[in-house]
Amino acid sequence: MNCRSEVLEVTVEARQVEEAMLALLHTILLHRSTGKFHYKKEGTYSIGTVGTLDFDCDFIDFTFVRVSSEELDRVIRKAVSEFKDALGNSGSDGMGQISLEFYQKKKSRWPFSDECIPWEVWSIKVNVVNLANEQERQICREKVGEKLGEKVINVVEVINRHEYLPKMPTQSEVDNVFDTSLKDVQPYLYKITFQITDSLGTSVSTTMRRLIKDTLAL
Repeated sequence: MNCRSEVLEVTVEARQVEEAMLALLHTILLHRSTGKFHYKKEGTYSIGTVGTLDFDCDFIDFTFVRVSSEELDRVIRKAVSEFKDALGNSGSDGMGQISLEFYQKKKSRWPFSDECIPWEVWSIKVNVVNLANEQERQICREKVGEKLGEKVINVVEVINRHEYLPKMPTQSEVDNVFDTSLKDVQPYLYKITFQITDSLGTSVSTTMRRLIKDTLAL
């Protein structure tokens, strides 16, 4: 099986990291989740509905739609918070990457553990910049909102392609494809990881500052 890989990149100030990551991760998981399966007998099942809600960002001019599951939200927020803290501890300017990997399990014979086979990976590269004043921060708030809108459209376009998805499992195999631990939603099996680098590429920082400077000149 070939694993699809998609890369997104955003440039934000430190206070926007959490909301930007939540917007993108929630958008992806919204489209990679189903309602809970209710099996009547082997091979026959119904699928529950997936509730959604709008989330308004505080530091970005942006509203995104997420699955209404509070359990799923807590899991994502915990991972994003750890990523944000690690970025903050890396220095004044930092660059990192958070990845959302979808996988399925392949049962192995005892005493070996199950094999986890990835089928789609989303990598979000994050560049953190420092801004000089409140005017720059306000412009950044608007520009990051515009960029996030573009990224969300990109995510939806990619997900709407007719590409590989794990086939719907039988009742005995559902835990090999879906995370069934949540009571109100059933995402495909996934894991969130991140890595931090020490320095920010000057080209990225310069591009954001030029964008802000051009806006100020209007």
